[in-house]
Amino acid sequence: MKSIAVFTSGGDAPGMNACVRSVVRNALYLGIDVYGVKYGYNGMIEGDIYKMKSYSVSNIIQRGGTILKSARSKGFMTPEGRKKAFEQLQKRGIEGLVAIGGDGTFTGANLFYEEYGLPVIGIPGTIDNDLFGSDYTIGFDTAVNTALSAIDSIRDTANSHDRVFFIEVMGRNSGYIAIQCGIGGGAEMVMVPETATTVDDVIQNLKEGRDKDKTSSIIVVAEGEVHGNAHEIADKVLSELPELDIRVSTLGHVQRGGTPTAFDRILASRLGMAAVEGLVNGKKGMMVGIVDNQIQYTSFKIAISKSKPIDEDMLRMVKILSI
Repeated sequence: MKSIAVFTSGGDAPGMNACVRSVVRNALYLGIDVYGVKYGYNGMIEGDIYKMKSYSVSNIIQRGGTILKSARSKGFMTPEGRKKAFEQLQKRGIEGLVAIGGDGTFTGANLFYEEYGLPVIGIPGTIDNDLFGSDYTIGFDTAVNTALSAIDSIRDTANSHDRVFFIEVMGRNSGYIAIQCGIGGGAEMVMVPETATTVDDVIQNLKEGRDKDKTSSIIVVAEGEVHGNAHEIADKVLSELPELDIRVSTLGHVQRGGTPTAFDRILASRLGMAAVEGLVNGKKGMMVGIVDNQIQYTSFKIAISKSKPIDEDMLRMVKILSI
């Protein structure tokens, strides 16, 4: 393989830049030309592709976001768009792709590989940590630490004013961020899409806490919770317990940005190297991940179709440590 391209797609995640850096420098170390595709699949269709050198990725390992930019592409969802993207890559002699993103990115990459046979290796870059085939995804650790810092600050004001705070964190289909924040932030309860926790359970928990002379509480809610968002759940609780002083804080996109943690930088560097080596060794149509601290390759079909279960022990820990 003489020439590859790398791109980031979907929602940005801290550590993507460290991953791009690893891909570029490992490719150059192996004597492979490497191109950067800007704005994901949109840039591939439009030919927004440029040759990268070692200096192209200097001083970016500590930066959040992605120097290659990111965008969602409706054009790539059409056969015509994918054909145009393939022609743009052919024009430059690109023989392999490294796709950094989440399940949407990998769905497109798998379709592209099946239609044109171009070798593609995916790297899981998403703060949700919801991809099967990797214990951790790039950006998850940073997002948890960012959210946890905010929760620590909110707990100070909750204690000062004897308030109940409902704190909404990201995780439309996954409760990984919420659970880690719940444990690390000493939350009284965590509400995530994967469990059957109800508003009645929250009300009962708060009543029990009040009986134990708890004057403040933190409830962490994943944004995809089936019973509604944090505001909706807080309104339902307030209607049953009007004597409580309830507040809501939605952390939102602050969790996507910021300087990546050491863990995310190292994870991104390992996965970037493994992606390039995977292409060189003939792997294609696969996602590279870390399982039990070892590099593992999983087919796109499995990575995007199999659900990644929540650790029941983590949920049990939230309950036990909140008494």
